[in-house]
Amino acid sequence: MTYAADAIHAETAYLAFHLHWNLSDLLDLEHHDRRRYVRETAALVERAERNG
Repeated sequence: MTYAADAIHAETAYLAFHLHWNLSDLLDLEHHDRRRYVRETAALVERAERNG
């Protein structure tokens, strides 16, 4: 099963925006690692928004 290209684009854009990583580094991540970074980054963003 291949991972949807739209999802990969969304994940890499999200991480690049928040972490300022380059595309090749993001694409080198294994799928489960990239998804974990997305979850962890989202948690940090949500925490920062709650704490103003």
